[in-house]
Amino acid sequence: MKIAMWSGPRNLSTAMMYSFAARGDCAVVDEPFYAAYLARTGLDHPMRDEILASQPTDPAQVAAMLSGPNPAEMPHFYQKHMCQHMIDGIPRDWMADVVNVLLIRHPARVVASFGAKYESPTLADIGFVQQAELFEYCVGLGQKPVVIDSADIRRDPRDMLRKLCSIIGLSWTEKMLHWPKGGHKDDGIWAPHWYGAVHDSTGFAAAEGDLPTLSGALSDLAGQAMPYYAALSEWRIAPE
Repeated sequence: MKIAMWSGPRNLSTAMMYSFAARGDCAVVDEPFYAAYLARTGLDHPMRDEILASQPTDPAQVAAMLSGPNPAEMPHFYQKHMCQHMIDGIPRDWMADVVNVLLIRHPARVVASFGAKYESPTLADIGFVQQAELFEYCVGLGQKPVVIDSADIRRDPRDMLRKLCSIIGLSWTEKMLHWPKGGHKDDGIWAPHWYGAVHDSTGFAAAEGDLPTLSGALSDLAGQAMPYYAALSEWRIAPE
């Protein structure tokens, strides 16, 4: 089985990658279109040169890898993707051959976290518009894409991950609830900049508190993203 997990930045995505890697039967890949995205947009992200040197910049080459044999002959292949990477010129036809899951998070939390690491973020940077587009693309393929909210996972990781596994036809294992501290060998080269908190973890963080208070441009940005989040939230796996 190939599982494509689609999220925006600062959205439990690395912890989810570690969770699936901890199964022992699942290869993982970390944001494989990142270099291709940077090469096409010219964006000056942290560690840009290192990212461009660490991955193929030809998106067709990446797509062939994603749809080809699972790495290390593993039964399953978990692909951590960022929605905002799927710009014009990045192929999507390979998505017909994978199980597509959309990982969502409230825009206020995404904007507060991303804004602390990236100066003057825009709607295009945080992936909500693209996530909605990818949902519709999957529907157009005849699929029923799965939607899961990171807040629901953090409130009850066991229940939500069991439900997710059941829906996509994957066996459940308690191994998914814990992973070794210190990161994973398949982390992207950018991990030192972004993954500090999750590298210190051995499992999912506790439930989140109140929404952060935003002001100015960050508040406006969260407001722009909210309709896309709300629409996808209607399709999310229901918690207990």
